[in-house]
This record gives sequence, C-alpha cells and structure tokens, in this order.
Amino acid sequence: MPYATEQDLPLPVRKHLPPHAQEIFRAAFNNAWDEYTDQGEKREETAHRVAWAAVKRHYRREGREWVPIRTGRAI
Repeated sequence: MPYATEQDLPLPVRKHLPPHAQEIFRAAFNNAWDEYTDQGEKREETAHRVAWAAVKRHYRREGREWVPIRTGRAI
C-alpha cells in the first residue's frame, strides 16, 4: 500500500520524524513497494525496512529526536 502523501504515513513515522525525513521515508517505501512485487506477504515489511534504511542514511537519533547527519568537512 503505497503512501500518497506524508499525512498517510503511519502515526509513529509522522510523530517522530521531521518533515524532510518523512519525505525520504515515503519515497523509499513507495519505490520499494513497486520494486519488490515478488515478496508476497513480506512486501510491506521489506518496503518498511528499505524506507527506514533510507532515513538512517540521512538522519540519526539523538535521544528522542531525529537530526540530520552532517557530512563533509568544516573549513
């Protein structure tokens, strides 16, 4: 079940992730949903795992907050 908007995401995702991370989650989930049609009953679980992995490439938890991962060197 792909998500049409961020408002359609599961409550824990909407409640805890900042807006940009929600966009990443939704895009990754929808892409994985389309990609893994052969997964059968595990399709949704796989799509959620892919979506969380995508979020974790750009954000990390600091306590209860999700914050962007800063990359690059300061000059």
